[in-house]
Amino acid sequence: MQNQTTVLSADLPAEKLDLFFELIDPDWNVTSYRDAETGGCRVQVFLDDAQNREDVRDALVETAKILETDLSVEEFQIAREDWSEAWKRFFHVERISEHLTVRPSWESYVPAEGERVIVVEPGMSFGTGKHPTTQGCLIYLDELAQLGTDGRTVRDMGCGTGILAIGAKLLGFADVRAFDIDPDCIQSTRENAERNGLSIPVEIGDLSHPWEKTDIVVANILAPVLIEFAGQVTHSVRSQGYLILSGILDSQYADVRTAYEACGAVEQSTRLIGEWRTGLFQVQG
Repeated sequence: MQNQTTVLSADLPAEKLDLFFELIDPDWNVTSYRDAETGGCRVQVFLDDAQNREDVRDALVETAKILETDLSVEEFQIAREDWSEAWKRFFHVERISEHLTVRPSWESYVPAEGERVIVVEPGMSFGTGKHPTTQGCLIYLDELAQLGTDGRTVRDMGCGTGILAIGAKLLGFADVRAFDIDPDCIQSTRENAERNGLSIPVEIGDLSHPWEKTDIVVANILAPVLIEFAGQVTHSVRSQGYLILSGILDSQYADVRTAYEACGAVEQSTRLIGEWRTGLFQVQG
């Protein structure tokens, strides 16, 4: 029915929630809430097109298997206008770092002098700036920008919605490029860059080979993938350049650091937000 939105809803252990959002399709309209009495979490996927609900249901179950948990998916419908307004309860203007703020498109905001504002749309469940890994990367990009942006190049590896590349561009880095393995992310990054009045070169690619050397590489990717391709990622950074690594649970960070130190990257600092740790490295040689 045209006036209805299909909702797929399931309970998920609270400790699995952050990783769940790392694994799902970034273009899904997803929200979650925590039950204060049970301590559990419920995730809900909102579908304007009910015809693909079985594919989404299967994807949810497969994601749960990766997380080593079971998922029982319920389905119901709500009025479409209810969903379009519901998103606005969860997203508001949020200051991420000294010079970066994220603003949902429906809220007005007057930035302070020197403040850059990233405009986002509802429905971008991973890429709104609310996830700790995104915040960690943006904070380090801001810090590196204060060291100077003239002539320094940035590459966003696994760009998703493009929020990190957009942040880098707004901070003043003139040459910002991005890639992702998912064609949908390429389109999403282009649209989001345009929404912010920017043009960012973005292409299909992965970590399996070294890219042209760059002054700053930011890679917000799951820890096992970062470890597997540590050599290729590090080789893509110029000597004395910087590497921002995120998507890493605190319990996984030591293994990531070991892998990159073996490739000539020296840890400069780390930042823990919730359960997620972001690391800033400088490449030697």
